[in-house]
Amino acid sequence: MILVTGATGAVGREVAGQLAAAGPVRILARRPERVTVRGPGVDVVAGEYADRASLDRALRGIDAVFLVTNSPTEPDDARVAAAAAAAGVRHLVKLSMMAVEEPDADDFITRLQRGNERTIRQSGVPWTFIRPRAFMSNTLSWATGIRSDGVVRDLYGDAPVACVDPRDVAAVAVAALTGAGHEGQAYAVSGPEVITAREQTAQLSGLLGRPLRFEELPLDRAREALLAKYSQPVAEAFLESAERRRAGAKAAVLPTVEKLTGRPARTFRTWAADHTASFAATVRAG
Repeated sequence: MILVTGATGAVGREVAGQLAAAGPVRILARRPERVTVRGPGVDVVAGEYADRASLDRALRGIDAVFLVTNSPTEPDDARVAAAAAAAGVRHLVKLSMMAVEEPDADDFITRLQRGNERTIRQSGVPWTFIRPRAFMSNTLSWATGIRSDGVVRDLYGDAPVACVDPRDVAAVAVAALTGAGHEGQAYAVSGPEVITAREQTAQLSGLLGRPLRFEELPLDRAREALLAKYSQPVAEAFLESAERRRAGAKAAVLPTVEKLTGRPARTFRTWAADHTASFAATVRAG
């Protein structure tokens, strides 16, 4: 059986759903009521990375683990790797990020993920790293502005990025979890095209059938908005990442999705067409 963590997030939810469609799967969740993947073969168990007893229970009888961690302060990768090694898990597939393999990336989040990968390598559990580029679903952060006044506000509207559909990242992870010969591999995953925020805005406009305008945020306003949500190291990491995007460091298109799944990666237009309701929904007061 396979254990999926992060099943309330963009990729983990898709991994759990794709696995559940083919057979039994176990999901570890801090808040099981938030898990939307359900079915006769889905075993949802409550637990936390910091609770070793709950980890041990979740890992009982598990052959492979899909691991998602996002805490900037907690040693969650070390916790799961140690418990997985003790439980005899034969394969750990970790969601990482493409920047870890890029020498010019040295922000806080990238350094953290490099350390997490090192921890997994040293655990003794056979591993695979899934390293995606930025998710297309990040544009959901534009939804409020689009619904309220038809404006997309973001940094660097002309910066190119080969963003990827989380469903395709999940499909690569599922291929690694269920196939043979993936141990010791790191898969960088991009979308099939390079696109800018202005171009994404134009595509959303066409799909929604209404005019949208892109407004480039000044750096100080972007920093202020990020600091309202994140700690300073994390906020600054996002800004450094945006600067790398503006410099063209995130424009490489890779064939990983097609190689591992047998079909092309989805375009942004396809992703957006499947999520127009998120941008078009009417916000009701009260």
